[in-house]
Amino acid sequence: MPDIIRLLPDAVANQIAAGEVIQRPASAVKELLENAIDAGATVIKLIIKDSGKSLIQVIDNGCGMSVTDARMAFERHATSKIRAASDLFAIRTMGFRGEALASIAAIAHVEMRTRRVEDELGTQINTEGSKVIDQQAVQCPTGTNIAIKNLFFNVPARRNFLKSNQVETRHIIDEFIRVAMVYPSITFTFHHNDKAIFNLNNSNLKQRISALFGSQYSNRLVPLEVSSEKLKIYGFIGKPEYARKTRGEQFFFANNRFIKHPYLHHSVDAAFEELLPKDAFPSYFIFIDIDPKEIDINIHPSKTEVNFIDHKTLYAMLRSAVRQSLGKYNITPSIDFEVEQSLNFPDPPPGKQIGPPQIKINKDYNPFDKNKSAVDHHRNFSNQKNWEKLFEKQIEEETQLDKSLPQSSTQAEIYQTKETSSNFTNEKIFQYKNRFIVTVVASGLMLIDQNRAHERILYEDYMQVFEGQLSHSQQELFPETLTFNASDAAIIDEIKEDLTRLGFIINALGKNTYVITGQPADLKDFSIKDSIENIINNYQKNLNDLNMNKRSNLVRALAANMAVKSGVSLQKEEMNTLVDKLFACKIPDVSPGGKAVFRVISLDEIEKLFN
Repeated sequence: MPDIIRLLPDAVANQIAAGEVIQRPASAVKELLENAIDAGATVIKLIIKDSGKSLIQVIDNGCGMSVTDARMAFERHATSKIRAASDLFAIRTMGFRGEALASIAAIAHVEMRTRRVEDELGTQINTEGSKVIDQQAVQCPTGTNIAIKNLFFNVPARRNFLKSNQVETRHIIDEFIRVAMVYPSITFTFHHNDKAIFNLNNSNLKQRISALFGSQYSNRLVPLEVSSEKLKIYGFIGKPEYARKTRGEQFFFANNRFIKHPYLHHSVDAAFEELLPKDAFPSYFIFIDIDPKEIDINIHPSKTEVNFIDHKTLYAMLRSAVRQSLGKYNITPSIDFEVEQSLNFPDPPPGKQIGPPQIKINKDYNPFDKNKSAVDHHRNFSNQKNWEKLFEKQIEEETQLDKSLPQSSTQAEIYQTKETSSNFTNEKIFQYKNRFIVTVVASGLMLIDQNRAHERILYEDYMQVFEGQLSHSQQELFPETLTFNASDAAIIDEIKEDLTRLGFIINALGKNTYVITGQPADLKDFSIKDSIENIINNYQKNLNDLNMNKRSNLVRALAANMAVKSGVSLQKEEMNTLVDKLFACKIPDVSPGGKAVFRVISLDEIEKLFN
């Protein structure tokens, strides 16, 4: 039997390595930006086309590379940062300068121009699928200019699995934000298809956050800072009143590297306990400076998952720092102890005599006297009659409830096999705790969650919109102008066509700014701003948690936004209409989120409660 184990060719090995490091265009953007930062650049330009599928170009004014270094940068396991294994636990730079280029070159056409400040001429290298096609001396500015073209050209399966241009662009924006936020002293520009997405000037951290997420964030953030001998924690946290329904604006950085750490996130959540509703998530931008020996960053190829040696101390310090910041910067309403508002009376008019307060009493009153006046007797008699009326009303309601229980086959036929009905008026229906609709069915009592029921109705109604005519729009007398951060604006661009079909009239006004001149007629009682923001939040949440297709995601987000909420009081006609429409749905028993819409308590179960 011949030998079957053999070494892989370099080209195949590079493609396998590229699959671990370069998962999508955003991965290549991250590697190139980090290399530019490690090169000491103060100005970095990012240019992409077709969401990075056709072109990813990063231009920096860093230190550049010599002829030999430029060629070595494309070799596997080539780096300027590591000499021994122990160096892995002392790294403070973003990347290892060059090790990602071999992976990128294996799956794309790469052109690199680079020059050091002391060299008269620079070096240009062209590669194609790990093969160096050309290398020559050229005239170029100081720094490095790398252009990646036709990403995954020789791995068609990987290219076919890329998402739409809007989704890939959003991933690139996320990676850009994670890098640009850490280095506010560096000037960044970002262009997509010749359109400026970001133009970030040299600034401080708070200004950089505001430039990335919107100018309104300058008033939404409070500083955070605490330090010890081993580490330092600093950054900003968002005020509780500006919490969002998604986790999109939550960032941890360890030694200027973006990380994901659920344990630390739990620490922040614990600090915000009792300050936020259950479905709200605080914003935070937290930086951790720690000795590299206390952290392991090499447990994942993307370096986003890390381990801390003393994670319990870090947890306690972070929780304490957040709580201290919430208290120190007056998140709760402040009290002016210098002025007692309850004693702040206006001055009396000039010349008015101020006398002591007078209390009038009836000296002849005797609580033990049985001989009451006629007025007192009449008052007591009236109260007695009121109590009798109250009990009579209670007895009448209980009698009506007994009569409403199923007594004949006529009542049993109302809901038939699926406990459903069609176009009926049920007088024996009421609302419990402004959350559940309770009605009588053949087998007992039915409890319907009004929010989930309405969400199911709206979901199926809007799904039919995409199969038929456009939804009716309500023109706004005063159009509303909304500005979003770059990530939310990318979502608007992604779903704008479908929003138009559902009845929204949206026009782009400028950079991340839109004018809303119309909305669905069903939304006339809703705030346009709140509606759009809730749709974006729900859409983003569904995208992260469920990975559903764009149209179903949008419809579900809109239905969740418009559905009648728990705690809203409904009239009897509204409850009947809701029940009637629910059981006209294709799937009435399950909400779009997969949760039960109604439950039936059988007569046997009710009788068991009294046995």
